[in-house]
Amino acid sequence: MSDASCVGEARRFCANAVENFSWSEVDVGRLSLIATELGTNLVRHAQQGELWISARADVQEVELIALDRGPGIVDVQRSFEDGVSTGGGSPGTGLGAIRRLASDFDIHTSPRGTACLIRVRSAGKSAPAPRQWGAVSIAAPGETECGDGWAVALDNGRLAAVVADGLGHGPQAAVAADAALDVFASAPFSPLEAQVQNTHRGLQTTRGAALFAMQLDPSAQLQYTGAGNVMGRIISGVFDRSMITQHGTVGVQVRRTEVAKVELPDHAIALVYSDGIASRWKADEVILLLQRDPTLIAAALLWQQRRGRDDATVLVVKQGDALEC
Repeated sequence: MSDASCVGEARRFCANAVENFSWSEVDVGRLSLIATELGTNLVRHAQQGELWISARADVQEVELIALDRGPGIVDVQRSFEDGVSTGGGSPGTGLGAIRRLASDFDIHTSPRGTACLIRVRSAGKSAPAPRQWGAVSIAAPGETECGDGWAVALDNGRLAAVVADGLGHGPQAAVAADAALDVFASAPFSPLEAQVQNTHRGLQTTRGAALFAMQLDPSAQLQYTGAGNVMGRIISGVFDRSMITQHGTVGVQVRRTEVAKVELPDHAIALVYSDGIASRWKADEVILLLQRDPTLIAAALLWQQRRGRDDATVLVVKQGDALEC
């Protein structure tokens, strides 16, 4: 969001994204106002601000994530007051009105920057249960297709998730990642050993991919496996553990699959991230975000730790009381 023209571009993008949604004009107007206010704030007051927009036709929802590199909002509570606008030249609605217009709203701010997550659904649609998971993927600079992919499946209190990173970046990497997601979708709760082997066979006509697959049951037992440089980590305020997988490339060469089992403690999160994210970062990056929406956590980590020259993905799964966000 480098100048004021970007605000109009974001507003038009949102309008085009919901053209085939069964939304009323009022719903479209809500989305337009939110995009305008967020964009204006980034242009007027933020450093290196970006606005990420994703439309999900399957659930008739638009997700907006506003991020910047400072200076932060000094008094967040005051910014929620009516008539207080964080961006001069904006409609003057302020974050309070944005929060009321949004279906979901979450924010984290510090001198390093602000991350704000908003979801917009039709006004008549009931609110879903608190989200246990969230993920963000960004394509490599200059690419229109992301060579990373992720998927999540839920069933009777169980969660299964996968992150695939097609070798390299661009369209052929995307083909490999998509093929891995297709295998996952066919049987997301199958034994992890079989998942990896089936994915290996399914990707042999592609350039291959790194893979991380995991399953979480209602008793907080987490199983995981994978191959290549998609990494995992479990973090809480008092706990920090890496989830290590084997070397290899699914579709090219993998060794005998080994599945590890750990407990996901209360208040903890499990993070899975591709090599577009720095491999070494301090747990402090996310500890202050543990009570936030998992998509906000994923976006904030990607924003702060992205290498900048490759596709990047972060997936976050919550457990225990941390679901209350």
